[in-house]
Order: sequence, then structure tokens, then C-alpha cells
Amino acid sequence: MAELFLLSEAQMRRIEPFFPLQRGLAQVDDRRVLSGIIYVIRNRLMWRDAPPAYGPHKTLYNRFVRWSRVGVFNCIFAGLAAEGGAPDQLMVDATHLKAHRTAASLRKKGLFRAVSAAPRAA
Repeated sequence: MAELFLLSEAQMRRIEPFFPLQRGLAQVDDRRVLSGIIYVIRNRLMWRDAPPAYGPHKTLYNRFVRWSRVGVFNCIFAGLAAEGGAPDQLMVDATHLKAHRTAASLRKKGLFRAVSAAPRAA
């Protein structure tokens, strides 16, 4: 079995402001639960296959669903990305760019201008 993953105290301090405020009864340790969620997703496990060290698999699943619905993970990713500043370069994965099969012939038919800024030969 792979070694258990646990977020460090410094990592938790960076992302604590993005968690929702606790209401009602005291919750299970957020560090342990979030570490379990990351472990399950990273290792492509089903929730019930999570090691018992992270707590009940039902807790991991319920917390993942609840935090996903209220946008906790989106806020964490956006906050951490904003701390890094503007990227030096951006890369696009072409597998996610979908074009209709007729899109390649549109330029030939004169529906789009040439991409180049150079004047076209007559």
C-alpha cells in the first residue's frame, strides 16, 4: 500500500482562510479529512477503499461533496494561483480543443481571413 499522505501545518495555514466557518458540533480534523480526499483522488480509489487512518470513508465523501457544492476547492485553487502572480507562459492542451470536421475548409471557402498579417499575393 502507498504511504499515507498528510498535509503539513504550513500547507494547512495557507488554505485555512478558504474553508467555510464551522457551525454546530465540532467537526473532524479538516487536515486529516482533506488529506484523505487528496489521497483518494490522487490514487484513483473508491471512497470505501480509503485507509482507515483518514477516518470513515463516508465522512471523506460527504465533506468532498459539501465543499465542492459551496466552491471551497475552487476558492483554494484560485487563491493559490493568485499568490503566484502572472505566469510566464501558458500552454494549451490540444486534446480539449474541438472543432467541427468542416472547420478546416472554412478558410479555403473565404469565410475567414488569413491568419498571417502579411498581405496576400493577388
